[in-house]
Amino acid sequence: MAIKGILFDIGGVLYVGDKVVEGARELISELEKEYKIRFLTNTTRKPPKMVYDKLRNMGFEIKEHQLFTALEVAKKIVEKENSKAVTILTEEAEKYFGKFHCIDTRSKFVVVGDAGENFNYTRLNRAFRTLINGAELIAVAKNRYFKDSDGELSMDAGGFVKALEYASGVEAKVVGKPSKEFFELAIESMGLKSDEVLMVGDDIESDIAGAKNAKIEAVLVKTGKFREEDLNKGIKPDFVIDNVTHLREILRQL
Repeated sequence: MAIKGILFDIGGVLYVGDKVVEGARELISELEKEYKIRFLTNTTRKPPKMVYDKLRNMGFEIKEHQLFTALEVAKKIVEKENSKAVTILTEEAEKYFGKFHCIDTRSKFVVVGDAGENFNYTRLNRAFRTLINGAELIAVAKNRYFKDSDGELSMDAGGFVKALEYASGVEAKVVGKPSKEFFELAIESMGLKSDEVLMVGDDIESDIAGAKNAKIEAVLVKTGKFREEDLNKGIKPDFVIDNVTHLREILRQL
């Protein structure tokens, strides 16, 4: 079946750190004329509006409805229950949670994202106590690492989520990539089927394995967090390209 929609990871694919991948802006502008496009991100240090503004400021002419963030999904889960969550997030992300954020260890939810410097014993122990009191653990994302602004890999939220799971015995519900439901929400918003969509990402686990699990063809880019050893993890992308601008060649084949 012909490809009608494309899902793009953001960081590591369209830009690395604060530098736009050369030709990425022009590519997106060109593809917008022919394909339905959504931008999927597990970025949790910044709320959706800041992610959107960053893309716009970088010259990507996207619309707000095209952006799907794991942080937004996590907030909606808590909001739907009209409940509150003990969170381990950055200050900006906690402000985004607003009235749904609290420090009450009797709360129904614990929400963990990439909290940066806010990963400390006090916050982790508060989350632990909330979990052993019966709370549900929501991992906004469970990535191992990401490509930081200095060009080096930095630890992401996954290790801290694992620590809380081990200590509390509570298994986390992952709401961002590689969650099948997260991909399905994006596909549904385009009115398409999984075999009409292509995923483009730099994370072999979250982007590629997640897409494959959702029955979506996946393209791995060799930018961002990509490392050659990723190709030896038993996860097989449908295509591997040097950077996102080579996507044109893939689309000509489909």
